[in-house]
Amino acid sequence: MTAHRLTLRVYYEDTDFSGFVYHANYLRFMERGRTELLRALAMEQADLQREAGLIFVVRRMSLDFLKPARMDDVLTILTQPAELRGASMPLVQEVRRGEEVLLRAEVTVAAVRDGRAVRLPDGLRRALSRTLPAGAVEP
Repeated sequence: MTAHRLTLRVYYEDTDFSGFVYHANYLRFMERGRTELLRALAMEQADLQREAGLIFVVRRMSLDFLKPARMDDVLTILTQPAELRGASMPLVQEVRRGEEVLLRAEVTVAAVRDGRAVRLPDGLRRALSRTLPAGAVEP
């Protein structure tokens, strides 16, 4: 399966005094991408929290800022799990303007219940396994 795609427009409020997207706003854009990936798999984060007491926390994030985005740009946030581990899920995310990659990120999120890491639920694991690239690890 290909990566999940979320399209959004850059607004004035997303930019800094230079007219470029403020660096921290890319984190917000990528969070939306991760949330919409789950929603596309019929897994609402609110339902996981309410029904299973499960939340996701960012454990690790590595960002490469390659080119800036500006006000009115239409961006695509690509999100794809790289592999599935017990309680964590490494993802690859890109922010693009057309085919031009503006930001590349490696993000690891962990499933947590009551402050402790827990194994990803089987239903979520099955749904996410359909999004893994060929050759990815799935324990």
